[in-house]
Amino acid sequence: MVFEGIKRAFGGEEESDEYIEIDLGREARKAKVIVRPFVLKSFEDVTPILNSLREGYTIAVIDINQLRAKDIIELKRAISKIKKTADALEGSIAGFGENMIIVTPQFADIYKAPAKNDFSSAEDVVRE
Repeated sequence: MVFEGIKRAFGGEEESDEYIEIDLGREARKAKVIVRPFVLKSFEDVTPILNSLREGYTIAVIDINQLRAKDIIELKRAISKIKKTADALEGSIAGFGENMIIVTPQFADIYKAPAKNDFSSAEDVVRE
């Protein structure tokens, strides 16, 4: 029924003063927040994390243990790139424990406890 009206409008068949109403409300994406885990094994693993963050509804929980054990310089490079993206999106980033990084979109904040003098945690890598 709707398609016949569209077909007539574009097909050049009968011309009429009728209009076609298209309900776009059904196609609208629901804005659900997704908490998604990631494992950072190499610098290349940053790309899917950044793509998810740019969608705007993803809270990324990133395990940095494998890259930390392999190459601390690459880890700092990867965290720096994630941090720049989080800042550009006005999101938050924080380290939890020694092996976890949490990145949130603009609408969510991360509670950050007062700084401790433990220089071996993921929080220190994020701050640098």
